[in-house]
Amino acid sequence: MENFNEFDSPAVTPVKETGAIISHAFEIFKNTFLYCLLAVVIYFLLGYLVQLLTGFNSSMLIEQIKESGGDINYKEVVAAPGFAAYSGANFLVTLLLSPIFVSLIYVANKSNFKQPITVGDIFFAYRQNFLNIVIYALITQIALTILFFMCFFPALLAAPFFFLGYPILIFEKASAFDALKKSFAVAQDNYGTILFTAFLAGLISISGLILCCVGVYLTIPFAYIAMYSTYCAYFGAPKQLS
Repeated sequence: MENFNEFDSPAVTPVKETGAIISHAFEIFKNTFLYCLLAVVIYFLLGYLVQLLTGFNSSMLIEQIKESGGDINYKEVVAAPGFAAYSGANFLVTLLLSPIFVSLIYVANKSNFKQPITVGDIFFAYRQNFLNIVIYALITQIALTILFFMCFFPALLAAPFFFLGYPILIFEKASAFDALKKSFAVAQDNYGTILFTAFLAGLISISGLILCCVGVYLTIPFAYIAMYSTYCAYFGAPKQLS
């Protein structure tokens, strides 16, 4: 395979098994933790700035939901001051910031090859296939949101089909639709393993919510590291990118 040299590469490649993939991701996550944390802090700070600019108070809304015992009145939520502006702005900002998290896949690759990592690496995806990454993020976000509102399980069952798209975009410079097609093909042939891997990676990524939401700063990037490890398992460790 053109993007893998098994004889010269110092990188570790996990076998095609969920436990091995998650273990590989954990090792890389530990080595890149500070960069993962920085990416999340940048993301949440800009999200908070959007709240300030639109006048939407999510903290107050959460308190109201708690006081109501979890009985959510969606009409009141939509009518909340600044909600419409915040939703639109946040959706746009989420798309434009998606390359920051995708860049963590590049950071993971440098770690796997024992290369030095710099702060600028968390912005790598803005220089590598940026437009297709944003298009892919848009497709994924719309598809999974629709499925999630239908029911949680359709979104969960569909997640594996999107799981390898970002690494393909980064390392193969594919178009958004070619990445989606290739990710679907691999997931279709290895559905059980990728489903279980994506499920565990998702659980680990949201596990920080247990710590009063603060811990999500520490864990949410894990899913992207797991995407990289899964890519390595099925395609081999990719070339070191300059």
